[in-house]
Amino acid sequence: MIYSVSNISGIINAKLIGKEDSEIEYLSIDSRNLISSSNTLFFAIRGERNDGHQFIEDLYNKGVQNFVVEHLPENYFSFPKANFLVVKNSLEALQALTAHHRKRFKYPVIGVTGSNGKTIVKEWIYHIIQGEKAILRNPKSYNSQVGVPLSIWLMDDVFDLAIFEAGISLPTEMEKLEKIICPDIGLITNIGEPHQENFENYEQKALEKLKLFSNAKTVVYSKDQKLIDQLIQTDPVLSKKRLLTWSEKDDADLLVTKKQIDNTTRIHFKFKKHSGDILIPFTDNASIEDAIHSLALLFALDFNPNDFKSKFETLPPVAMRMELKKGINNCTVINDSYNSDLNSLGIALNYLDQQKQHQKKTLILSDILQSGKSDQDLYKEVALLLNKFKVNKLIGIGESISKQAKQFNVDKVFYKSTEDFLQFFNIQDLTDEAILLKGSRNYHFEKISSVLENKVHRTILEINLNALVHNLNYFKSRLKTETKIMIMVKALSYGSGTFEIANILQYHRVDYLGVAFADEGVALREAGIRTRIIVMNPEQNSFDIMLKHHLEPEIYSFNLLQQFNQEVKKAKLDNYPIHVKLDTGMNRLGFVEKEIPKLIDELKSSENVKVSSIFSHLAASDEGFHDDFTRKQISLFDNLSKKITANFKYRIIRHISNSAGIERFPEAQFDMIRLGIGLYGISAINQDQLLTVSTLKSTVIQIKQVPKDETIGYNRMGKAEKDITIAVVPVGYADGLNRKLSNGKGKLYINGFLVPIVGNICMDMCMVDVTNCNIHEGDEVIVFGKEQSVTDIANLLETIPYEIFTSVSSRVKRVYFQE
Repeated sequence: MIYSVSNISGIINAKLIGKEDSEIEYLSIDSRNLISSSNTLFFAIRGERNDGHQFIEDLYNKGVQNFVVEHLPENYFSFPKANFLVVKNSLEALQALTAHHRKRFKYPVIGVTGSNGKTIVKEWIYHIIQGEKAILRNPKSYNSQVGVPLSIWLMDDVFDLAIFEAGISLPTEMEKLEKIICPDIGLITNIGEPHQENFENYEQKALEKLKLFSNAKTVVYSKDQKLIDQLIQTDPVLSKKRLLTWSEKDDADLLVTKKQIDNTTRIHFKFKKHSGDILIPFTDNASIEDAIHSLALLFALDFNPNDFKSKFETLPPVAMRMELKKGINNCTVINDSYNSDLNSLGIALNYLDQQKQHQKKTLILSDILQSGKSDQDLYKEVALLLNKFKVNKLIGIGESISKQAKQFNVDKVFYKSTEDFLQFFNIQDLTDEAILLKGSRNYHFEKISSVLENKVHRTILEINLNALVHNLNYFKSRLKTETKIMIMVKALSYGSGTFEIANILQYHRVDYLGVAFADEGVALREAGIRTRIIVMNPEQNSFDIMLKHHLEPEIYSFNLLQQFNQEVKKAKLDNYPIHVKLDTGMNRLGFVEKEIPKLIDELKSSENVKVSSIFSHLAASDEGFHDDFTRKQISLFDNLSKKITANFKYRIIRHISNSAGIERFPEAQFDMIRLGIGLYGISAINQDQLLTVSTLKSTVIQIKQVPKDETIGYNRMGKAEKDITIAVVPVGYADGLNRKLSNGKGKLYINGFLVPIVGNICMDMCMVDVTNCNIHEGDEVIVFGKEQSVTDIANLLETIPYEIFTSVSSRVKRVYFQE
């Protein structure tokens, strides 16, 4: 739906400065995610460290001409074609505009909140009743203070039902979301631990979430959630609404019982005159609860669940994430077949564009369903997106996209169905390219993903890129605005990967990356990483490739300084950046205090290099016992670095602080910090503020009964003191499972149980005691992750998390995902 700029100006009470009354179709808050420049309105939102106003010039150069700002750019006369809508608060303006937009539509809107299960219930309702209704829903889990407004903006007359999830992390947030969503029907899933750190207790958090239903007509919830039931029944407003409750035991509107049958669950329901059974392909409690919530919502919408039995039987696992995996023929596969609409396609193509390790980009795209646009208009916009993100090849699957082939001016091929594609397309034609899978669920793109992915053994290391960005933002929040950030990506980014991690860091505009050796930096450059890279251990025989790939050396000795300066001179380069290392007590590499006068003279006479930064290394910043020593290091560094910088007319960056130093010694930020282990979820003082990034997981491949007195494994080190049940797991010391965890010292997490390792860990597998545990072949196994932390394992082995992370073998496939 299109608005004029002057119309929007009135809605958000803005002062309009500009001449062109443009038409607006798209809203944006991120300069990196644009669908169409000409009819986009950009909201310059100020965050803790990022300020959208900084990107106005870049956006204007890309063709954006309409901006909501809190103040005019100093050089706003440089943007003669721009319209500026000046407001007090850009985020509040975004929320006000979309709240106005919401009120234009009369069809039912469902609002879903709760601690867990929001996205799954939303997606399952969509799965169950699509075809009966034209349904709009949040893309992915766009449920925040900005995600909800951007989702509401997608409302259009072509839909006749909308379902939006709303998530909060702070008090007062839900009141704002309620004004935007204005749900007619509300559902609260449950109350649990997520975001509890910002609330006094569960009751405060539940009351905040229930504010979403202030003006709803119907509220759906489980009476088995006692706190929720109590708060609703005693609330003078909520208690008077139409309440549709369900329970497995208490008196409720919808009564249910459940029975597990193999790998499925049969749910019997009774609601007024209706009764029946549904079968779902899940047995875990969370999925059963989400299915019953979906069942209750059907009754709230006046549907009979008996008409949707087949839909319940085919409820899909909701990935809620974009996965990046290594593919066949040196390809990278991005699987985002979780949903398909124009908005999420733009997001996914932006992520595809970040994969600089491949020059060729291929999109495999199904028909986009229920877009609200004519096929001609829809695929015209898709074609514009493909051009914008420089997609080289399109493989279209579906009758609608096939009929619009002429719209696309890239290398293209079309198939009527997924089956036709798998039968007739030569997969081997895909070589050394980044491939994005973007398909509606009906097209079963998991079949394509299975064919394209590189097959390796079942042990994988999952890297949660959302968690990594969360941790980056946590450390950013502890820094002064002007403090630069260097991220250490040496040793395969602490075992997590190379360009995959560097890509996401480059996207988030970190200032420097740090590698141990030149070949690591070369690999990043060849993968398309343009961020400045410091080589911490430069070797003379690698100077030439460092210069070729614009890698900047750490200089820690006079010999190294002289050798590198000569190499730069020979290459006829000037002012090549170097980074000078001072030894302030680590007694490893670096110039010591007595060498500083000579160092200053040498640097002055080294005409071909330029000191970009001076730094040192804290030896024990994570241990309070050594705090006096750490402060002496910081003080010595401050004094020595000042002596050096005083001799140069240009600005030189200073840095000494590492992950622990950021948290424990905020006074030591200087001009830049170096973030390493903290990025991966290890904190010196605030572990609860960080998220787990890496999860090493495997699968149970066999369950065996072992009689009393039998032995298990090599050297017969495992002995059954009684009849026991063991599970065999294909992860061993060649994968990174330390052999010292053998014989009961270590445990693995399976299906809710921490089970001890039995006998010696083998090269490729291990055995665990699962006696009296509900564990089956095919169950997921967690070696380390949220359920059992790397720190816990490091403590068992009397080592440090660094060693655990970097011990994960290269044969273990890394799977990167982003929600």
